[in-house]
Amino acid sequence: MLVVYRFAVTEDETESFARDAEGALAALASCQGYLRGGLGRALDSFGDGEDATWMLWTEWSDVGSYRRALSNFQVKMSTPLLSRALPEASGFEVLAECAPGGEPQRTDSDRTADPAGAVEDRARRETAR
Repeated sequence: MLVVYRFAVTEDETESFARDAEGALAALASCQGYLRGGLGRALDSFGDGEDATWMLWTEWSDVGSYRRALSNFQVKMSTPLLSRALPEASGFEVLAECAPGGEPQRTDSDRTADPAGAVEDRARRETAR
């Protein structure tokens, strides 16, 4: 699972935002199921006085791990920062991956019309690991 938060940040708040975002990233990284993450700023500049677009992204072993991480005390302390995210979709299931020089490899969706079947399927996949 991939989670992407985007933020509009003024030049004056760049330093404090970066510090707060790094704290949020560290809090998320301490949670079970966290795989990797990062903080970035858009390279495009849209003119003087315009906000810069920043992105905080994380990758998780599964949606449940990410949702449980949101209940973590340290992550909750980052809520003021996370609540500043632009109002758009932030959680994505990864449906294809491609290694350098490789071919895209598709993966099945975890979404299903049958919630009971999804629980059984997840249990089967976790047992196979």
